[in-house]
Amino acid sequence: MSFADLGLSDELLKAVNDSGYTEPTPIQRQAIPSVLMGRDLIGIAQTGTGKTASFVLPMIDILAHGRSRARMPRSLILEPTRELAAQVAENFDKYGRYHKLSMALLIGGVSMGDQVKALEKGVDVLIATPGRLMDLFGRGNILLTGCELLVIDEADRMLDMGFVPDIEEICTKLPKKRQTLLFSATMPAPIKKLADKFLTEPKSVEVARPASANLLIEQRLVETSSRDKRDTLRKLLSADDVATAIIFANRKTTVRDLATSLKRAGFAVGQIHGDMEQPERLRELDRFKTGEINILVASDVAARGLDIKGVSHVFNYDVPWHPDDYVHRIGRTGRAGATGKAFTLATSEDAEAVANIEKLTGQKIERVAMRKPDAPKVVEAEEAERAEAKERPARRQRAERPRRDEAAESPREDRAERPRRDRHPRPAPAPAEAPDEGWNGPIPAFLDVGFPA
Repeated sequence: MSFADLGLSDELLKAVNDSGYTEPTPIQRQAIPSVLMGRDLIGIAQTGTGKTASFVLPMIDILAHGRSRARMPRSLILEPTRELAAQVAENFDKYGRYHKLSMALLIGGVSMGDQVKALEKGVDVLIATPGRLMDLFGRGNILLTGCELLVIDEADRMLDMGFVPDIEEICTKLPKKRQTLLFSATMPAPIKKLADKFLTEPKSVEVARPASANLLIEQRLVETSSRDKRDTLRKLLSADDVATAIIFANRKTTVRDLATSLKRAGFAVGQIHGDMEQPERLRELDRFKTGEINILVASDVAARGLDIKGVSHVFNYDVPWHPDDYVHRIGRTGRAGATGKAFTLATSEDAEAVANIEKLTGQKIERVAMRKPDAPKVVEAEEAERAEAKERPARRQRAERPRRDEAAESPREDRAERPRRDRHPRPAPAPAEAPDEGWNGPIPAFLDVGFPA
């Protein structure tokens, strides 16, 4: 089956062909015709299977007829993160190049001024994160009564981030007569309840069972210890044929520290996490996409939906706290029919989390134990640098301390002037007598109390 068999317009087919795609993915084959027919839809598919295009493509053809009005978007796409929203906007630019559709991107971390101006002109497609949308709605900059099509993307991630109450409120402000599409990699009970409440007789499309991992991804569990995790990761990065890699960590502080450590060890590395401003995040992603760096250390802000071609490896430096996140993390590789490798570094404390992942995916992850050969040179260099850093204060202290032979050669008068510890000073010797020259040899260690000269 080709894209032409799905009922898309000639202009859209030309844009798809320009992008280098010839055959639709399973989720696209099943979802696009139903969306074009105006049906509500629930799409469940593992990450990396082309879910974004399965709603972007038919939306472009649906919205090609009609015109926008000021502050009244004709369609709304809700995304859990800024990166996902920006990526969907890129898809609209790419596939809508032969259509005259207007679009606005509402995300946090950037100025509201340009976003408000775009809304004032009127937009056909509004792509937003729930927080920024609710903020501008509260200010009276948006009216949702003209929205004919709603897309809730990455619904399970919305649940994890606590956005479900916002989504419910947003749905109440939309017209009851509309088309609603819900996409997710997993389908927990709260999302099923949301779908039952706001979708009308939806068609369910499922191309893989919920929470299944991509079979094209070679998965390995690397047994290590907390103390050896960094060395283990560096050995894997040096030993395996790593073209490009994303390394996931659970905490933002770990992301920062790990990126610094890898950079010091000679790797071309960048980082992305929730504490970074949006322009800085996008700059790091661009560096990764263009090949300026080939390793990206990230928190789970990058685990969902980011479509970066050619990622050969994914490394879980930390076993994810939620088993669903494991599926999304490793899904950054093995995309669009390509193969990939995913390594998860696990300590003995991670046994329960690993068991939960294997229970969710229904798949046993192959265990590998790292041998202990000589560490790569980059590791030796960093260890030498750490030893050098530890040694500097000691060397500086030794340099400042006078050596014993220097103390022995110093004038006796200097030592004679040192204050005594005697509580009752002895009377001064008679003037006729010569001053006491004292001990002529080196000062015994037990007497050298270190008073300043």
